[in-house]
Amino acid sequence: MAKRTAKKQPEAPKIDLGAEIFASLRELEKEKGIPVDYMVERMKQGMANAYRKDREDRRDVPADNVVVNLSEQGLSMHVVKTVVEELEDVALEIHIDTARRYNPDIQVSDTVAIPVDFQKFGRIAAQTFKQVLIQGIREAERGVMYESYSSKAQELLTGTVLRIDPQSGDMFVRIGSGNEASDAVLRSGEQIPGESYKEGDHIRVYVLEVHKANRGPLVHVSRTHPNLVRRLFELETPEIAEGQVEVRNIAREAGSRSKMAVRAVLEGIDPVGACVGPRGGRVGAVVEELHGEKIDIVVWSEDPCQYVKAALSPADVISVTLVPGQKACRVIVPDDQLSLAIGKEGQNARLAARLTGYKIDIKPASQAEIEE
Repeated sequence: MAKRTAKKQPEAPKIDLGAEIFASLRELEKEKGIPVDYMVERMKQGMANAYRKDREDRRDVPADNVVVNLSEQGLSMHVVKTVVEELEDVALEIHIDTARRYNPDIQVSDTVAIPVDFQKFGRIAAQTFKQVLIQGIREAERGVMYESYSSKAQELLTGTVLRIDPQSGDMFVRIGSGNEASDAVLRSGEQIPGESYKEGDHIRVYVLEVHKANRGPLVHVSRTHPNLVRRLFELETPEIAEGQVEVRNIAREAGSRSKMAVRAVLEGIDPVGACVGPRGGRVGAVVEELHGEKIDIVVWSEDPCQYVKAALSPADVISVTLVPGQKACRVIVPDDQLSLAIGKEGQNARLAARLTGYKIDIKPASQAEIEE
């Protein structure tokens, strides 16, 4: 026999707490950024769970059979049961004689909403509701924090060193403040060689990525990433922050040396001079933040030969010849400039190659003449 719903349903007792509850939820949304709708659903879930805990048979009544109405007009609750002639499941069924106390016109197979007086819930039920609500707030806070920090990926943040793992060397940093504070992990491999920090020190880090975790967002940060140099120059150089000067590329060996290629977006601007700043103040501030790391700033060029020539700075270059069919070039330098062009342990040539994307073969002028 098909089920049909009775026309008249008894009303569950209401408690006029709707306006007060919603006022509190709006205040919670204002303070912690937790949406009101989210907390309303968690409160409904908590009430339903509390009802199950309050039952003597501890029956796990299906969620669809427990209905919680929460609005600014009030709070009420009822359980939906099916009308039967022979009662088998007291959790989901109600005898027709009992059902007709609520509605004289009720028939077998109809459903009836039985009001639940949740004011009489016991201590265990109340504790269950409280746990669901607290868990909902914590999950929402973690969600809000994750969204906040995921938008800060690839940005520069300042944090405080909390502790350093003596075995792995990983550093744990507190970033943010107040309710938005979170812990970040600075792996030992992302730390600049030679730098030393202790608990309580302030440190600037570059946000690599943000992952969801059980206790909040897991933020991975770096001190070795080339974009750390980019973000530091954005802070120190208004022309970069305003888009008048563009950072085209950065090649970096953290703690030792970096090369940065820049170009002027607007005519009449010296891109290198803007980054160096008056009396070298801007580049000096970045070098100080990186604890003495050398930084070469060169002009980017569409001409590969000019770009390679600039990238090998501070060495003088006689000529640059591209190798046909390959992304490679041959560079001739004065004999007395060879060691400078190659750099200590090949560092200058290596960084220049990474900056330009070209394989660079450096020859002294005397050897080039012999080969010719």
